[in-house]
Amino acid sequence: MSSRVLITGANRGIGLALARHYHGQGWRVVGACRATSAELDEVAEQVVEGVDVTRSEDVARLAEAIRGQRLDVLVNNAGLLHDESLGSLDFATIQRQMEVNAYGPLRVTEALLDNLGAGSKVANVTSRMGSIADNDSGGRYGYRASKAALNAFGKSLAIDLKPKGIAVAQLHPGYVQTRMVDFGGLIPPEEAAAGIAACIAALTLETSGGFWHSNGEALPW
Repeated sequence: MSSRVLITGANRGIGLALARHYHGQGWRVVGACRATSAELDEVAEQVVEGVDVTRSEDVARLAEAIRGQRLDVLVNNAGLLHDESLGSLDFATIQRQMEVNAYGPLRVTEALLDNLGAGSKVANVTSRMGSIADNDSGGRYGYRASKAALNAFGKSLAIDLKPKGIAVAQLHPGYVQTRMVDFGGLIPPEEAAAGIAACIAALTLETSGGFWHSNGEALPW
C-alpha cells in the first residue's frame, strides 16, 4: 500500500511543489486548501477544498473527509506573511498571522490525531525568522512571532506525540520564489520541496522536535 501525505495550502507555491514531489515518488497525496488549482488536481488523489485552517468547522470537515485514512506524513504548510514596522503596527495583521501560521497547524494536527499512528510524521513548515537567536534585523513582528509560536507548539507536540511513535519537525524551506515574497526568493519551490521531503524522510523519534533548514542545517531557537 502506498504511503499517504496530507499537505495544507497545497494548491500553489511550496505546498504544490510538495504535492508534485510526493506524487512523483508514488505517494497518495491529499491536498487541503481554500480553493484548488488545476495543477493540484493533476497530482492529488484527494482534494479537500474550502479549508481555512483558522476555522474549526473547516478543519473538522477536513477530518471527516479523511476519516479512517492513515497519514504517514502531515505537512502543515499553509501560511501568511505581512510586513509591519514599528511606529505603524497593524495589530489586525499580526493577529491574523498568529491565527494562520501558529494556531492553524496546531488546530489541524489535533483534529487529525486519529489519522496518525506509530511511524507517522508531522512537519511544520516554519521559518528561520521564527528564531529569536537569529533575529538581527528586527521588523516583521507578526510573522516572526507567529513562527516562533509555531516552533514552540511543534516542540511540545514532539514531546506529547513521542509515546505514540509520532515524530515532529519544524522545517525552514529557505528563501523560496513564491507569491508570498513576490517571487523574489533565492531557490525555486521544487528545490525547497525536495529538501523538506528529505528532512522528513530522515526524521526519527530520536531527532523529533528539532528545527532545521531544508538543506539539513540545524537552526538556533
